Amino acid sequence: MLIKCLFLYTSTQKCPELKLFSHGSKVQKFGRSAPEIEGLVAATRLSPLISCSIDTGNRGLISTFVERWHKETSSFHLLVGEVSITLDDLASLLHLPTVGAFHTFEPLHVDEVVLMLVELLEVYGEAARDETAQCHGPYIHLSWLRDIYQSRCQARHWNPAARAYVLHLLGCTLFANKSATHVHVVFLDALRDLSQSGSYA
Repeated sequence: MLIKCLFLYTSTQKCPELKLFSHGSKVQKFGRSAPEIEGLVAATRLSPLISCSIDTGNRGLISTFVERWHKETSSFHLLVGEVSITLDDLASLLHLPTVGAFHTFEPLHVDEVVLMLVELLEVYGEAARDETAQCHGPYIHLSWLRDIYQSRCQARHWNPAARAYVLHLLGCTLFANKSATHVHVVFLDALRDLSQSGSYA
C-alpha cells in the first residue's frame, strides 16, 4: 500500500532489481499523537494514515503488479483486463476524504520556507535556516520534525505540535520520497488552519 518501489538498473542486468521501501515504521516509531492534540489531528481527517501503512514480505506479488503497471495509462494491465486505481479505491483503502476543496501548492523560495517554519512551528529563524541549508532546499529532516514535535509538546504549544505531527505523518505516507529522511515544507501551508485542513480533498 504505502510502499515505494525503486528500480535499480546496472549495465549487466536485463531485469531491474526491485527494492521495497516502507516508511510505515517511522510512523509507528513516532506513535500516537499526544492526547492534547488528538482533536486537532482528527480535524484534519488524516488520522487514518496513522494505522494504514502496511509492511509486506510478498515481493513476488508486488513485483507482478510493478511489471504490469503502465505509466502511460496509469493502470495495471492484468489477465482480466486493464485496471485503474480510482479515488473510490483510495477512499476505501486509506479512509481519506476524496471530496472537498482543492489546495494549490505554490513553489517556495527558501526564505519563504524559513518564515513558514518560524510562524507555523514556532522555531527560531536561525534554526530553520540551518535545517533548510542542511537539506539543500525547501525540505526538513523527519528527525528534526520529531524533535520539534517533542519540544512543542513539552512547551504545551499544541497547534505547532499538531502541525509537526501531521507534517511528519504526511512525509511518511502520502508524500513519502525515496530518501526516507525528508519532507517538503510546502505541505505545511495546508496545515496553517488545522480546523480548515479537514475540508481539503
